[in-house]
Amino acid sequence: MFILIKNADIYAPEPLGISSLLISHDKIAWLGKNFPAEATLPDLEIIDAAGKILIPGIVDSHVHVTGGGGEGGFATRTPELVLSDMVKGGVTTVVGLLGTDDVTRSTGALIAKTNAIRAEGMSAWAMTGSYQLPVKSLCGGVRDDIALLEPVIGVGEVALSDHRSSQPTFEEFMRLASAARVGGMLSGKAGVVNVHLGDAPSGLDYLFRAAETEIPPSQFIPTHMNRNPELFKEACRYGTMGGYVDLTTSTTPQFLEEGEVECGRALTELLAASVPAERISFSSDGQGSMPAFDAAGNLTGLTIGRVTSILETMRSTVKNYDLPLETMVRVVSTTAADHCKLPGKGHIKEGYDADLILLEADGLGLDTLFARGRKMMSDGRPLVKGTFE
Repeated sequence: MFILIKNADIYAPEPLGISSLLISHDKIAWLGKNFPAEATLPDLEIIDAAGKILIPGIVDSHVHVTGGGGEGGFATRTPELVLSDMVKGGVTTVVGLLGTDDVTRSTGALIAKTNAIRAEGMSAWAMTGSYQLPVKSLCGGVRDDIALLEPVIGVGEVALSDHRSSQPTFEEFMRLASAARVGGMLSGKAGVVNVHLGDAPSGLDYLFRAAETEIPPSQFIPTHMNRNPELFKEACRYGTMGGYVDLTTSTTPQFLEEGEVECGRALTELLAASVPAERISFSSDGQGSMPAFDAAGNLTGLTIGRVTSILETMRSTVKNYDLPLETMVRVVSTTAADHCKLPGKGHIKEGYDADLILLEADGLGLDTLFARGRKMMSDGRPLVKGTFE
């Protein structure tokens, strides 16, 4: 079965203008202006995408695929990610991880869910570990998990500057980063360390100190960098030093009122500070709990992050800020795919996976979604659901 998408305005992420591409099975087999075998290729489905924009599927590098939460007791454990949320959000690839709870959640369950997402037609990888150090590994250590477990590409999210952190020493943190780096080198993976940043005044202290060591900034994915104005100022400085900056799109009106920096404004200010889009990403914190605490550290409220928030934030950013669409595509897809070394992801190129979304040119409404060449949404209507939906 072949699918030819014609007359689309393609951002790969670089703008290619009005072009066409051929999907063969799960890959992009051809990309150009006029497909030479349109009249002769058997079993060819043709989609006329005139008036639509074609971009790579969204890559969400921070999703609690097995659920998160639990800070308010067992009843506050959040549910697992479901396939339909990925489809509705234009998300074709996720990186799953654990958060606060590594007691009732486990790396084994995370890998099982990662494989389940793959079996349902999407792409998924995972991180070993959680907020806490030492890491509860499956194969004897972080280096072993990354090197020996195919879906595992790094470790995290490790909590710093947060009252829920295990309060590791700097030396413990750097030993973890070294283990992740070597595990990645042995297996040809990214070996990244996903770092949860909380509200504590210590902020990015460990990452600034790490930048002075032999471990390069590319080894880290510091996330939630827009959670308060003070941390965001440090994020801008860290980005100008060569570090990566990950912004969280799931939010609430209360969080924004309390000082969280809205993602569109944060992106604009990072770019103005000369941090390139190639080192900035949006992630959702999907299925993670978004707890609110009072000054004494008591839980006062709880809601859930959604993978659909990335596309929603992309739309609002394009509407409210004068940013090129190429920049937005990099931030929601390409940066995470490249930084995490996810093969075949984040670009529209011949030989890459056919993870593609067609957007309406006016308003960026989601029209059609392909994941590994399979059509999962058409004319804005989801065509698939998860096994138990």
